[in-house]
Amino acid sequence: MELRINGQLVTVPDTVTTIDDLIHHYKLKNRTIMVEKNHIILRAYEHEKATVENGDTIELVQFVGGG
Repeated sequence: MELRINGQLVTVPDTVTTIDDLIHHYKLKNRTIMVEKNHIILRAYEHEKATVENGDTIELVQFVGGG
């Protein structure tokens, strides 16, 4: 399946069917991230049920500390 993630066209395995699967695929599960799917911001509790489909546009934003 092809997705546009953070502006890049990428191919992910067909086993990635939800946003939660995508987060696991990129090993971001224990990080603080914000997810936007097709210009809609998703809450963390929505990740498990929010499906991904070929051609979706996903933004994954990771928060980092610093100063």
